[in-house]
Amino acid sequence: MGFLLPVFVCAGIGVVWALKKKAYPNEFVSTLVTSVTIPALVFHTILTTRLEDALLLQVVSVTALALLIMALFAAAMLALLRLPVLSLLPTATFPNAGNLGLPVAQLAFGETGLAVAVTVFTLLSFTQHTVGVWLLGWSGRAKGSQKRKWPVGVAVACFAAAGLRWLDHSLPAPMLASAQLVGSLTVPLMLISLGYALATVSRSSIGAGSVVGAIRLGAGVVAAVAITSLFDLPATVTGAVVLQLLMPVAVVSYLYSERYTNVGETSAGAVLVSTVLFFIASPLMIGWASAIPAG
Repeated sequence: MGFLLPVFVCAGIGVVWALKKKAYPNEFVSTLVTSVTIPALVFHTILTTRLEDALLLQVVSVTALALLIMALFAAAMLALLRLPVLSLLPTATFPNAGNLGLPVAQLAFGETGLAVAVTVFTLLSFTQHTVGVWLLGWSGRAKGSQKRKWPVGVAVACFAAAGLRWLDHSLPAPMLASAQLVGSLTVPLMLISLGYALATVSRSSIGAGSVVGAIRLGAGVVAAVAITSLFDLPATVTGAVVLQLLMPVAVVSYLYSERYTNVGETSAGAVLVSTVLFFIASPLMIGWASAIPAG
């Protein structure tokens, strides 16, 4: 599992930075990543990947079904435990396919894994920033004055790259190299931000957060078992998708919960606990994803 060392190093930089109480330009980094570097990464990866278009569309279909399964499982568990379903459903449903999922998939499965992970992340990100935020608006305490940020850059990059692939066109090498260079900033910046966030989130709701974090990981396992049983995909592709589903709570779920609901502390605890659990169990999870046979 030595390939996880870069993940720990980058996240560790963020943790140390926070522990030293140094200023961190979180808003700048978040805006840079979501508006510039991720769109560049998505555009370059989708446009240049050697995966066939039909396979990419199948990955989208598999991800959509997995997302539905995770949402249904999470909603059922939250209702069973008498926790606020609408307020916590995005936290319990959406995995951290960005900060953590992209680098882990790349390190575990190479460029093919990154291409699959980017495809999964694009759908999950778009859904989280649209449907997920809309759900929070129905949770009882949405702050209507807050401006909601839609993932326009990611969507535009995805559709532009898909359109060029459909037309069988590409771009000049210097433009592709520029997109690759800008996109390469994404992984280290997201991991450093993840480490900083983990070191600064509130610990006051660890109890409730542990439950929600466990639901998130459980939902990922249920969805992973379902799609591996229902779909016959190449082993590397299936493994990369499964790995994304097994990720802990997305950090952005905490940010949105803090902004739009009164369960921000619970979401913060869920991010912390589920991420720690993932790192502890990561050898087993990555081993499972890597051992999935070809369809």
